[in-house]
Amino acid sequence: MRVFDLPLDDVQRLVGSIRGEQAPESVADAFARVAWTVLAEPADQVAGQLLRSLGPSRALESLIAQDPTAAIDAWIGDGVSPHRAERVVAEAFDRWRPRLAARPVVRAIEQAAGLRLRVVLPGDSEWPDGFEGLGPAAPVALWVRGDTAVLGTLDRAVAVVGARAATGYGEYVAAEVAGGLAQRGRAVVSGGAYGIDAAAHRATLGVGGIGVAFLAGGLDRYYPSGNSELLARVARTGVVASEVPPGVAPTKVRFLNRNRLLAAASAATVVVEAGLRSGSLNTAHHALAIGRPVGAVPGPVTSPASAGCHRLLREENAMCVTSADDAIELAGGDRGDAMLAYEPEDPSVVRVLDAIGIRRGRTVDEVARSSGLAVGETLGVLASLEIAEVVRRVKSGWVRVPGSRAPTGDGPDGRDSGDSGDDGDDDGRADEGRR
Repeated sequence: MRVFDLPLDDVQRLVGSIRGEQAPESVADAFARVAWTVLAEPADQVAGQLLRSLGPSRALESLIAQDPTAAIDAWIGDGVSPHRAERVVAEAFDRWRPRLAARPVVRAIEQAAGLRLRVVLPGDSEWPDGFEGLGPAAPVALWVRGDTAVLGTLDRAVAVVGARAATGYGEYVAAEVAGGLAQRGRAVVSGGAYGIDAAAHRATLGVGGIGVAFLAGGLDRYYPSGNSELLARVARTGVVASEVPPGVAPTKVRFLNRNRLLAAASAATVVVEAGLRSGSLNTAHHALAIGRPVGAVPGPVTSPASAGCHRLLREENAMCVTSADDAIELAGGDRGDAMLAYEPEDPSVVRVLDAIGIRRGRTVDEVARSSGLAVGETLGVLASLEIAEVVRRVKSGWVRVPGSRAPTGDGPDGRDSGDSGDDGDDDGRADEGRR
């Protein structure tokens, strides 16, 4: 058997490098699916319908042979008129023909293997069940970095999305919601962008939760580059995935198509902050189109950054979300879902608690500056500690709860500054001197 005029041994070697051991009868289909991620753009419904009707190998063979008969018959069998079926298939073949070559497919696989990426396919135990709601617009395959098993557990996940040009208010709420969800054992899905996405990812990581990022470009180079380290951290404990192979650049259309993955993979979508033309509204509309619940966080009525959220609340029957409890209820869960306990010995927890006393409240910025953590990560840790009743918010900021259980510090007597009841200098210099 030869695929794309490649010997079976070569095909098995290539597929094995990104899939592991595969039964011989499945190798051709796996290779063909990978080839279709090179040939067709994301959300190409003609390709999706063709693969569903003919299977990936036969669909690829019909394209290689430039024989549209089987594809046309498949569309006619699905209730489409012969004339329209011929036109749709002819246009699709013209779209795919310029990319029809073995070398780009082989190069994508070899590059992915070098990056230690895996490919997850429909039918795998790791494949997100929610993608079925997309019908023929479902992804052909996923290129993945991280723990692929996480993808199979997203039926309880919540997507937290919003504006790139987020306000401090938006980032604060995103961190509170995402951190609270992660504490309760919910995976948090987002898009890896600046602003709300980044705040959600940082807060999830800050409480030791599971994060998932779907990207619009290939995983050989994270986009945006400024979030590369953040996305690398997401991949170490969760998953970063894309439906396009390495080497493919993100484009506006691919971003918009990527949004359907956020909506479909998750049990619910929460829009934290969005202007009237925000791409996050596109994610919300994808969710609504496939019957998934959507929540929106209200903002100041004078803020253009929240105008899109207000429109969702007013016109799209979105649920008002103000907390992780609301988001869990939106996703079909109980507000009393069991929380993940914070890890007392987590270095981030130790550093945050070391920056907070029991008398004078410290703002989030002060705690972040004193602890040496990013604001988003600080918010995530504070959210977990608040739920655990170790810290609380007062008018002036955050304080320790007297007598609460706290991690062991590295002071000479084994106590941290909070246990001693000494706030140190009000500007945090005592804390910084200890580091």
